[in-house]
Amino acid sequence: MSIFQALVLGITQGLAEFIPISSSGHLVLIPWLFQWQDPGLTFDVALHAGTLLALVVYFRRDLVELVIAFVLGLQKRSFADPQAKLAGLLIIATVPGIIAGALLEQPAQTGFRAAWLVAIMLMALGVTLFAAEMFGKRYKDIEQMSLWDVVLVGVAQAFAIIPGVSRSGATITMGLFRGIKRSSAARFSFLLGIPITAGAAAKHIYEVARMGIPADEQAAFAVGVVSAAVVGFLAIAFLLRYLQRNSTLVFVAYRLVLGIAVLALALGRGS
Repeated sequence: MSIFQALVLGITQGLAEFIPISSSGHLVLIPWLFQWQDPGLTFDVALHAGTLLALVVYFRRDLVELVIAFVLGLQKRSFADPQAKLAGLLIIATVPGIIAGALLEQPAQTGFRAAWLVAIMLMALGVTLFAAEMFGKRYKDIEQMSLWDVVLVGVAQAFAIIPGVSRSGATITMGLFRGIKRSSAARFSFLLGIPITAGAAAKHIYEVARMGIPADEQAAFAVGVVSAAVVGFLAIAFLLRYLQRNSTLVFVAYRLVLGIAVLALALGRGS
C-alpha cells in the first residue's frame, strides 16, 4: 500500500465515519473500484483509531464530565444527575454492539466485504433514513431520551458491523424514528461511538503490536491514522452544525446513487 493510497483511505475514513454514508463500506469499495489491494481489517481498525482520536479530542470536556458524574453517581447510588444518567445510558447502548462484534467479527472480515453486499446495504439504509426523515417527529433532546430509546439506538449500532450500513447512519436513523432531534441524535451517536470503537481498536492494536507492522507499511499506517483523525475532527464539527438547520436527505441521495452505481458495476464485473 502506497502513501497516496493510505492518505485517500484516511481522508475517506475521517469523512465517512461521521457523515452517515458508511466508512467501512467506502473502505471496501475504494480499493475495489480502483483495483488496489484490499488493505484488510487491520488497516481499517488503524483508521478507526484515528477517528477515535478525533472523537476524544472533540468531546474531551464532555467525556471528563461524564466520567466524573458517573463515578459520583456510583458513590451516591443515584443517577439523577443528567450527566450521570447519560453516562449510564451510553453504557447500556454499547452492549448490543459488543455482542454483535463478538458474534460476527469473522464474517465481517470475509463475507461481509463483497461489493454487491455493500451496495445493497448503502441503498437499504438510505431508504430507511429517508423514512425516518419523513415520519420522525424530532422533538426530543438527549436529556429526554428514554431507556427504550437508548436500547433501540444500541441495537441499531450493532448492525453497523456490516459494511455499507454506517454506524452513524444506523444510530441517527433510529434516533429520528424515536423522535430525537437531528443534531441531538448525531451527538448521541458520536458519544456512543467512543466506547465501542475504543474496545475494537484496543483489541486489534494489541494484536498488531504483538505481530508488528512491516517496516515498509509503517509510514502508510501513520499517514492513514493522522489524516483520519484530522478530517474526522472537521467532519464532526461540520455535521453537528449542519444538522441544526438541515435534513439528512442529501446523504440519502448519495447512498442511493452510489449503491445503484456500485451494484451495476459489480454485476458487470461479476464480483
